[in-house]
Amino acid sequence: MRLLARWLYAAAANLTTAAARWTPPGDSKTAIAMRARRGLRRRYDAWASENRRGEPLLWMHAPSVGEGLQARPVLALMRLRHPGTRLAYTFFSPSAEEFSRSLDVDFRDYLPFDSASATGAALDALRPKAVVFSKVDVWPEFVRQATRRGVRLGMISATLPEGSSRRGGLAALVLRDAYAALDLVGAVDDTDATRLVDLGVRPAVISVTGDTRYDQVWQRANNVDRQSPLLARFSGERLTVVAGSTWPSDEAQLLPALERLRTIHPSARLIIAPHETTADHIDPIASWGARIGATVARVDDAHAGSADVVIVDRFGVLGDLYALASVAFVGGGFHDAGLHSVLEPAAFGAPVVFGPRHQRSRDAALLIAAGGARSCHDAAEIEHTVGAWMADPARRRDAGASAAALVERSRGAAERSLQLVERLLT
Repeated sequence: MRLLARWLYAAAANLTTAAARWTPPGDSKTAIAMRARRGLRRRYDAWASENRRGEPLLWMHAPSVGEGLQARPVLALMRLRHPGTRLAYTFFSPSAEEFSRSLDVDFRDYLPFDSASATGAALDALRPKAVVFSKVDVWPEFVRQATRRGVRLGMISATLPEGSSRRGGLAALVLRDAYAALDLVGAVDDTDATRLVDLGVRPAVISVTGDTRYDQVWQRANNVDRQSPLLARFSGERLTVVAGSTWPSDEAQLLPALERLRTIHPSARLIIAPHETTADHIDPIASWGARIGATVARVDDAHAGSADVVIVDRFGVLGDLYALASVAFVGGGFHDAGLHSVLEPAAFGAPVVFGPRHQRSRDAALLIAAGGARSCHDAAEIEHTVGAWMADPARRRDAGASAAALVERSRGAAERSLQLVERLLT
């Protein structure tokens, strides 16, 4: 059965690699990701021919922005402590392309689709001494090709929700050998360590190192430039709800709640960053704002600072915009994809609201327990929760302080993860 699953997986990877050459124009994430793989081997080879000498190279892979945020503090420490080591960073999702430009690395690009020829060629070009996966994604053929070349394999900030699809069915058959091949794994906590063993990770290679996102978001919150061109235009004491990574299912609950709250707090402002920045996602929000009589602007418009509804139509800035939040709403809790990162607004001391589908988020549970977040089941609950925080500044500050305190006391994983990476390299 496992051999059949591997054969089907390999066939799908080869088909996807070939299909990338013929992907038609379009602005969906899938179309962008497919087209980005065109000329990928040539880009790897060109960089390697100009830059690869005899130095060791660490290859860090983080599929999307969330995992990239976990990788960033470790990469920063690597650059500081080991300046002679080359750093390569790959990602899978188009949403991470702009984020990758903020990293101090020597090479950045998309990860090839997981076929033997594509991953083998990439490994031969970069010649890494170690490959480290951020969070939990592994790619079976990539791991197999790396192992054949003697590349050491690791994972940091590894966490696995109880209901993860990786724990059963076809995924477990395809991925088990890849997890078993890992040389060192840093789990977020003891529960994650146990679940990773169920996936196939060898118990002897696992240690509990924590979640590097706490280090990353704390550092970003404390270093944010509030006088930057992005933030300075929104300065002032205006009540602001910053809604991040929202889906239409989130907006269907959030926007009616805020519409009703405008009757009590007419000067309140909404800054909203949809998870998808296509017209299909942005236009309904703009139409809603116009319908309720609000002034609407895109985040880079000249009049955005005075607008009632500000739509963030580009990636990479949400983490700074949370600095403006009186209250933060994090999307995904009304969507099948699951809740997005709640730590970024928490680090800024903003109380956090999200939908009911947060069971796979360890951070959400910790924030709720600490009093820094609330889960709401519908628009009425959002209206009540956000309205209570808007009406009572002291209560709002206490909740935000509880959120920030949770982040602060959970730091330290970056240093422990660096030590794991150093062991892989030596």
